[in-house]
Amino acid sequence: MATSSPALVVALRTTAARLAAGAAYQWGHLGQCNCGHLVQTVCGLPQRDIHAWALERQCDDWDGLAAEYCPTSGHRIDEAMAALFALGLSRDDLGHLERLDDPTILAALPGGPRWLRRNDRDDAVAYLRAWADVLEARAPARPARAA
Repeated sequence: MATSSPALVVALRTTAARLAAGAAYQWGHLGQCNCGHLVQTVCGLPQRDIHAWALERQCDDWDGLAAEYCPTSGHRIDEAMAALFALGLSRDDLGHLERLDDPTILAALPGGPRWLRRNDRDDAVAYLRAWADVLEARAPARPARAA
């Protein structure tokens, strides 16, 4: 599971809000899918660039892109993934995000655990929000300030 950080929580919540507001969503498009939307948020890249860069790797999904990740490859998609990893995400997190299937996050869904559909906008939003909640709960407590 990703390392909790305020920046990652904000990125997840921002991505969920953009999707909930009706941003173009298509699971089979590498720039409009679950991971593609998170890259849009974190890197400020347009979906068309993300999709094109991902296709340079000749991978069909973000699980494959994560498996092929190499920080010195020169592939632009690896630079985008490096930004995700810098926030505390792991390669496994990208696969779970695409499939909406991390058991810890599913267990934290409002209303209780359930399976989510990976090509369903509302399910993607619920997953992103639950993930942010899990990370916030895991964040180390801040020491109290002296008065």
